[in-house]
Amino acid sequence: MIDFSLAVRNLLRNRRRSFATFIALVIGSSSILLFGGYRKNIEYTMQTAYVHAGGHLQIQHRDLFLYGSGNAVKYSIGDYESLIAAIVADGVLGPMVSVVSPTLQFGGIASNASANVSLTVVGLGIVAADRNRMRAWNEFDLPEDPPHFALEGASPDAAVVGHGVARVLMLCDALGVTDCPKPVDEQPTTGEALPADIALLAGSDAPEAEGVAVGKPRIELLASSVGGAPNVVSLEIVRAERQGFKELDELYLMLQLAQAQRLVYGRATPKATAIMVQLNHNAHLEPARNRLKALIAQHAPGQSLNVLDFRELNPFFVQTVQMFDAIFGFIFMLIASIVLFTVGNTMSTAVMERTVEIGTLRAMGLRQRGVQRLFITEGMLLGVAGAVSGALLALVASTIVNRLGLTWLPPGSGHELPLLMRVWGETTTIVGTTLGLIIIAAFSAWWPARRASRLIIVDALRHV
Repeated sequence: MIDFSLAVRNLLRNRRRSFATFIALVIGSSSILLFGGYRKNIEYTMQTAYVHAGGHLQIQHRDLFLYGSGNAVKYSIGDYESLIAAIVADGVLGPMVSVVSPTLQFGGIASNASANVSLTVVGLGIVAADRNRMRAWNEFDLPEDPPHFALEGASPDAAVVGHGVARVLMLCDALGVTDCPKPVDEQPTTGEALPADIALLAGSDAPEAEGVAVGKPRIELLASSVGGAPNVVSLEIVRAERQGFKELDELYLMLQLAQAQRLVYGRATPKATAIMVQLNHNAHLEPARNRLKALIAQHAPGQSLNVLDFRELNPFFVQTVQMFDAIFGFIFMLIASIVLFTVGNTMSTAVMERTVEIGTLRAMGLRQRGVQRLFITEGMLLGVAGAVSGALLALVASTIVNRLGLTWLPPGSGHELPLLMRVWGETTTIVGTTLGLIIIAAFSAWWPARRASRLIIVDALRHV
């Protein structure tokens, strides 16, 4: 207690220098925590987007992820309905699961005959109602309201495309897509009819005239059926949605699962290339994965299926998080170095100014450890005051920023999301940063304290 009282008095003896060191600690601590909150917001928004799109876990053929881009249908899951029913009915897994939904991925060629253009696309058949339910997942309480998925309630032949697909197929005007430049050498087209055989295939699946929504553009989608024969359907494009990457934006085509299965399997038994499993909470990820593997072994023993989580399916997410973790570590080390030299310089100056005082204390019987303890306590007090005040400042600043309603476009996202600094609630980051800076401040004072404790008493007393 005496050391604490003396340390406080000594710091107050030179208020200007102590205040400057205190301010450096406050700025350093708040900067670390604000960037940490920004980093957490990036992680949470990206994870939420990936969970909305593909769930926490996916059941796939073990080779689909690595080789499915060539022919995804080759790695389909047979009798997927029974497996989904087993997952939903399971007493252990059922309460963990929010949505279980099949998807069918396939390759095809989309064409707009009126513009005389075509494009290779990657089609994805989904259950629209399930996709809307998946978009409602919000474990991190992000202040966002995902738009209603356009395919729910739409016609059976409805489809959604990426902005890139709409641009290449000349659908921007019909879909009301902004920021969609047209080619310089574009010439007006009078429209060309499809070849007779292709038109016949497309017409067999087209809806009746009275069922076609006025103003919605249509395209033809050509794909190879499981038997190897070409199959064509006519699709009504109801919306264009921007994807996070240009490469995906120019391939993305999503349609109703039933329509995709008719296109690929015809009258054969329909299958799925993946089963998406969205959980209620992230904490259920590993238990749910283990239980899924057990159910697969029980209900689909003859199929080579695997369970992948959203991190394995989206390496970009993992790489982005690792990059920001590295940046956070670099910033922490940079600020820690500044704190180290700032506190060390303050303590060194104090030792020089108080040399006679140190000699007097030593002459009165204070041991070397007592002198060291006194200066280290001063450094620790500076660290505690600066780090705690910095944490409080970060909480206040983050609250103000979060209420401004700022938005930003995160990596891999097709639309802007709220810009947040998630400091409040990140107890591990706050405690770790605060304790780390306190320890660094105490360590910074150790070397000057050690030098002070080793002063020769006689030389210290006659120091001018």
